[in-house]
Amino acid sequence: MKTHPAPISTNPIYATRTPIVLASGSPRRRDFLASLGLEFRVVPSLAEEPNPTPGDSPESYAQRMAEMKGREVAERHPDCVVIAADTVVALEGILLGKPDNDEDALRMLQLLTGRTHQVVTGCCLLLPGGESAVFHACTDVRMRAASHEELAAYVATGEPADKAGAYAIQGIGAFLVEHVHGSYTNVVGLPLARVLEVLLKWGIIVPQQG
Repeated sequence: MKTHPAPISTNPIYATRTPIVLASGSPRRRDFLASLGLEFRVVPSLAEEPNPTPGDSPESYAQRMAEMKGREVAERHPDCVVIAADTVVALEGILLGKPDNDEDALRMLQLLTGRTHQVVTGCCLLLPGGESAVFHACTDVRMRAASHEELAAYVATGEPADKAGAYAIQGIGAFLVEHVHGSYTNVVGLPLARVLEVLLKWGIIVPQQG
């Protein structure tokens, strides 16, 4: 599979000391890292994503998926630091994945409207040699009480089609969100502050000298 170098910010905040691979094709995750000046390649994981098993919590499932993706990419790029993530939406502990179709997207949005749900992102960072950091972040998101017509119109835009929970807070779906408690970047798909904390601790990145 081809790898893709990510664009680098013209005013980088960090210098990258060890090659980094982002094990995700998500443009949101790519943009977060690129905006800070990190140098990395995009190598989406080829790992199959199994459905949750009975008793799976959103946290354990998201972490397991992130680690599975990360280790698959690390086997192909053993000399790089690998960053992998998996984001899920949960309502009262029930996982809501990507909708199967427009009808399923509308069903999910009707479940979420007027209620508070959780967005959980599992992360796995792997060093060359196998050392890893696996963790998750959880953010509470309160949806406003939108009408059926509003939700149907949103589904018709096509944005919910490939989004966990059938909405994108960084896109048109922002009109549905009333309140966010916790990390905003986590809702978009990557708890950036926590990822940077690990990369700085490991010495993978350092603040750019002025």
